[in-house]
Amino acid sequence: MATFQLRRTAPLPPDEAWRRLTTWPRHGDVVPMTRVTVTTPPPTGEGTVFVARTGLGPLAFDDPMEVTVWRPPVGDAPGLCRLEKRGRVVTGWAEIEVRPGPGGRARVVWREDIRVRFLPAFGDAALARAGRHVFGRAVNRLLRRA
Repeated sequence: MATFQLRRTAPLPPDEAWRRLTTWPRHGDVVPMTRVTVTTPPPTGEGTVFVARTGLGPLAFDDPMEVTVWRPPVGDAPGLCRLEKRGRVVTGWAEIEVRPGPGGRARVVWREDIRVRFLPAFGDAALARAGRHVFGRAVNRLLRRA
């Protein structure tokens, strides 16, 4: 499995950073060649399922995920969302943590442990680097866009 972590500080209150990072269809706006569809009724919480479809035409694959932990930030308490990846191609998990930072800013930690079926273990380091790059850009864009 490829594991990586991102840390960001955003000039947003924690609840707004949380909203921007956990409105799942927005991820399709910032991840290349990806569309995100929520398959369960709102509101988002434990048990919410969504699918990120990535690729072009017949070369696309689905990355279904389920929210298994949903604790939005409240006051000084950090928020935590855990996603379990349950696809045929991509498995693993992701965690999004949002906590209050200095000056009313939000501190964000994104952790991910990802496995791509048929990718040998020696590819994990390259996968982690690619994940840091793609998700780092996505998190930056999600936090910048209202």
